[in-house]
Amino acid sequence: MSRLSLSDAIELCRSLRHYLGAGLSLVDAFRHQAKSGAARVRPVAGRIAAALERGDSLEEALRHEEAIFPPLFLALVCVGENTGMLAEIFGELEKYFLRQRKLWRQFLTQSAWPITEFVLAIFVLAGLILIMGLIADVRGGQPLDPLGLGLAGPSGAMIFLGGVVGALSGLAAVYWLLTRRLGRAAEVETFLLRLPAFGPCLQALALARFCMALRLTTETGMSILQALRLSLSATGNSAFLARAEQMETELRRGKELTLALARSGLFPEDFLHMLAVAEESGTLDQVLAHQTEHYQEESGRRLAALTSLAGYTVYGFVGLVIIIAIFRIFNWYIGLLS
Repeated sequence: MSRLSLSDAIELCRSLRHYLGAGLSLVDAFRHQAKSGAARVRPVAGRIAAALERGDSLEEALRHEEAIFPPLFLALVCVGENTGMLAEIFGELEKYFLRQRKLWRQFLTQSAWPITEFVLAIFVLAGLILIMGLIADVRGGQPLDPLGLGLAGPSGAMIFLGGVVGALSGLAAVYWLLTRRLGRAAEVETFLLRLPAFGPCLQALALARFCMALRLTTETGMSILQALRLSLSATGNSAFLARAEQMETELRRGKELTLALARSGLFPEDFLHMLAVAEESGTLDQVLAHQTEHYQEESGRRLAALTSLAGYTVYGFVGLVIIIAIFRIFNWYIGLLS
């Protein structure tokens, strides 16, 4: 079964918050979801309810459903169960998933036009290859190759479209192979974090989750080692989780949290400076709450900048192709006159 959608996760958190806040037991809350929850939630809620009835903890029941729930959900629900704050945790998760849905819809709205432009540009170029080949068939002689790819006619247009689809599919296949089959997710996501425009957006999303999880775990009085591990897992980013042992080693040696995070090289300087001040002044919870809001807003701004850059990239690509085609057609025409 695939991962729950944001809408299903929001409705599940809202319902569980309501049931637990009203005094229902955890088993009854999941049993209600198995009967009246969203269609995709009912089967997994039924399995969790059955596991709870057998005497398993919620953490043990969720361990068999890791492919369905987001990492942040799994990490924070374990915190809530261990501290008796499940209703509050589900409330926080509901707010977070609501913001994530808003951000996703913003991304779809802003990226719709660049994607449409790219698709139209590909089909226009394929149409140009097709038309140049058909004209050559009617008039005789060699077809004009405005793109310099050596393609013309229906077969050339199909080869061009197949090449574009194959290149995009190949990139997706390489990413899946590296992250899922070869266990190189940490290296791949570290590389993505270093990319201009794309990396800062991924970093802001991960930091928003990290700050939220660290605030909730530290508020419960959990040990800093366990809180850090859960918070890094909550980022949903393998690059952060891969540094967990290194950071835990620093903390066991008596280093401060800020220094342990700094040694990973994944956290920005301004964040580390604020965290250091918060540790010294004893205002870690307040600063983490503020930073959660900041990085949620920052991820929206960086996402808008990324989609804007994608739009300009498409404009540049189309403009470059048009310039090349014009020059090649002009040279062809000059050759005819000569």
